[in-house]
Formats: sequence, structure tokens, C-alpha cells
Amino acid sequence: QVQLVESGGGLVQPGGSLSLSCAASGSIFSRNRMGWYRQVPGKQRELVASITTAGTTTYVDAVKGRFTVSRDNAKNTVYLQMNSLKPEDTAVYYCSLGTYKYNIGWSNDYWGQGTQVTVSS
Repeated sequence: QVQLVESGGGLVQPGGSLSLSCAASGSIFSRNRMGWYRQVPGKQRELVASITTAGTTTYVDAVKGRFTVSRDNAKNTVYLQMNSLKPEDTAVYYCSLGTYKYNIGWSNDYWGQGTQVTVSS
């Protein structure tokens, strides 16, 4: 089985920066997508950013230009650099790992435990 271990969450002031990382271990397919989702109480988990092994990235509109997702395929690690943080970015951030299924799309087969990001003055 795959395990995802996240780190880097915490408290930051508006306009500040924070970096998240997520390392995957176990039986990982060579082609996959790793990403970051966030969730606040009462709402569905939403995609923040993702990146495939091929380097294709996806961002939710709210973070475009502020967040950067990257990965190290050799280390099976995904990163999220968050700049110009806003209070609206406050959420629990979850790392995900999935594969592409024909006629279905990208899956989220594994999840990290979540890390709290709080943006407040």
C-alpha cells in the first residue's frame, strides 16, 4: 500500500508564504498524479493544485499566480509553494496520489492525513 506523509502546515499572516511537502512511499505506479486538496468545515474537498509525472499542472482559479505545485519524481514527493496567502486559504490541506483510468479520468487512490494551514493576523 501507498503512504503519504505531509509536512509544512502552520500559521501564517496574510501576505505571507508557506511551503508544503508530501512524500509518497510504497508501490507507486510510474505514471501518476499527485496533488493538493483543501477542505473547510461544511464544504466538499476541493482541488487546489495537481501535477502529473509528465509535468502537467492544474490549479484552482483562486490560487493561480500565487501557488506553485512541483514534484520530484525520483523521490515521489510533491510540493506546494504558497505565496501571498489570504485568509480564504485557511483550510486543511490534503495530499493525494492517483492514476488515470481510461473512460473515467484521474483518480485519488490515496490520501495524506491532512495538514492545517491557517492564514490570520
